[in-house]
Formats: sequence, structure tokens, C-alpha cells
Amino acid sequence: MHRSQIMTQVYITTTETALIDHAMALSTELNIPYNPSPEGTDVFTLKVTHAGLELTALDHSKQKPLRIDFLSGSNYHRYRFGGGKRQLIGRAIGLKSGYKPTILDITAGLGRDGFVLASLGCSVTLVERSSILYALLRDGLQRAHSATWFQTLSLTLHHQEACTYLASLPPEQYPEVIYCDPMFPESKQSALVKKDMRLLRDLIGDDLDADQLLPHSLKVATKRVVVKRHLHAPFINQTTPSIQFKGKSSRYDVYLRQA
Repeated sequence: MHRSQIMTQVYITTTETALIDHAMALSTELNIPYNPSPEGTDVFTLKVTHAGLELTALDHSKQKPLRIDFLSGSNYHRYRFGGGKRQLIGRAIGLKSGYKPTILDITAGLGRDGFVLASLGCSVTLVERSSILYALLRDGLQRAHSATWFQTLSLTLHHQEACTYLASLPPEQYPEVIYCDPMFPESKQSALVKKDMRLLRDLIGDDLDADQLLPHSLKVATKRVVVKRHLHAPFINQTTPSIQFKGKSSRYDVYLRQA
């Protein structure tokens, strides 16, 4: 997949002497320059801290740093009180009593939906193309493993382009369900976006070739492909879904595989 081009600079940084080696190693791994004192406009930092990896926009000083956390905040609240199997996402993937499908989330992002699906008992594989999102999500998953209850979840993360990953899978590893939530250009109907998602949009842009995901996914998923969309957004790839599950602001378009 390709994203829209955003003119920004990203640096790895840290203010903690004990973490400099860690920050330098991350810089080498992600091929993102290390800068102990970054400054300027349109500059983002991945900051290594003892609390976790944080993404910050230097010209958005009033906005809290973005750090992925599954053990508290909105992710944990949804885990505890989100409605369980009654959630729309559970119905969209075909979750039933005694049936918990294998899920491949090919647009992992911040890992929120993948985490929900894993908490519903599904085995979930996450794929993320952005090295920045991958690093943030990996850090969040690693910290979450300190909790015994989180260790019971089945979540695996890969850093790769979605279509490349799909093409690499042998038939015996095809998932039952492929889940997709691509980042589309904003419309008037979707102007109210969470601050963290707006931060990511400013940094990594939109998935301009998201339409390619559906035909590739339909070749691999053995049961269905689920695409999350804004409530009033057009169908992905202009393809009418088999079923729809609509919420207040978003919907799930379900494309069933033909038997």
C-alpha cells in the first residue's frame, strides 16, 4: 500500500541517559535518525521513556504524547465494559457461541480493534506497514505482557506491507477472517476525528491505494472480509458488501466468501 506524501521529519530521541543505547538501537532498526535535541515545525519525535515509547509533534505542544496502553485508559475500559460478544465488531466477524475465527488484521494501526478481537477469544495476527506505528504497537504489546490476563490473549504482530504479507501466506495458513480499517482522506462527515488519529494522519497520511486490499483479501480469507468504514463513506473498491452492521458513526461492511 502507498500513503499520501506528508512533508515531515521524524527523529528518535530520549532525555534519559540510561535509555540512550536503547534509543540508538531503535534508530538503527527503524532507519530513523537519532536526535537528542530535536526542534522545528513539522517535526515528530519517537521518544524513548521508562513509561514507554511516545510519539509527539513538536508544534502540537498542548497535545499529550501518543503512547499505546492496553492496561489502562480507553483500551482497558473497552476490554472490561465494551459489551463482549454483543459488540458490532464481534457480530461482523461472525463470532458465535463455540466459534472464534482466526483473524488477520491487515491495517493494525494502534491495535485497538485487534485487541478487542483477541479479548473476545480470537487468535489475531496484526500487520502494520508503518515503521512508526509498528514500533509504538510493539512497545505497547510488550509492556502489556506484564499483566497475567493479557498473556492469555493470542496477538501476533508483523511489520510488512499488507498485500505483500497476504501474497506470502501458504494456503494452510489462510485466516478465516481478514479485517481491514484503512485510513481514508477526511470528508465533511468525518471531520471530528480523535486527536491521536489526527496526529497519525498528519504524520503518515492516508492509504491512497486502499481499494487494492479488498480483492487481495478475498483471495486469502476462507470465510469473510470485514471492512470498517465511516457511516456515510462509499464502499471500498465500489463493491457492495454481502452484509452491513451499522453503528452511530461507523459501520462494518462484510464480504462473504462464496462456498
